[in-house]
Amino acid sequence: MTPSESDKRPLTYSICVSGAAAGATVASSSKLAEEVGRAVAKAGHVLTSGATVGLPYFAAKGAKDAGGMSIGFSPAVSLREHLRKYRLPHDVFDFINFTGLNYVGRDLYLVQSSDAIITIGGRFGSLHEFTSALEAHKPCGVLLGSGGTADRIPELIKVLDPAQAHLVIYDEDPERLVKRLIEVLDHEHEDIREDLA
Repeated sequence: MTPSESDKRPLTYSICVSGAAAGATVASSSKLAEEVGRAVAKAGHVLTSGATVGLPYFAAKGAKDAGGMSIGFSPAVSLREHLRKYRLPHDVFDFINFTGLNYVGRDLYLVQSSDAIITIGGRFGSLHEFTSALEAHKPCGVLLGSGGTADRIPELIKVLDPAQAHLVIYDEDPERLVKRLIEVLDHEHEDIREDLA
């Protein structure tokens, strides 16, 4: 007998927010990033990010302001290096994983440690995280209208035609994008959810 949907214990997913640390999209899309963070927290999931400034910071702040959990993946090897060498924030993270992998290695570790990724605005680093996530067969949310990388992804997908294109979800509304991404994750984890019921 299959348990009803309401009988299934919810899983907690780690949802990565990727976005620009600096540049035009930070100023124009910081509120959108906060809305995404709040939506992740209100849905009961964990927000992951690169423990950095800019849009990922605003998303982490939104999650914390909504009472959620925020985990940062730092390029640094220690708190001292995180604060002094990289000059990155610490105040909106419940836990910082000091990867010691610099930025490129940190990006891959962050993506592999997350169940899904949401791209907001962004530059080359965000494109790296997006393509890494897609190659790893992770669901990828793209917040259209947030500028930068996010608004270029539809064209790249059309031109490059990756086999995993079906894993990319586009939306202009932060809350709806998070909801749709969670629905994909729930579907992917249906067997596990049934086992836990």
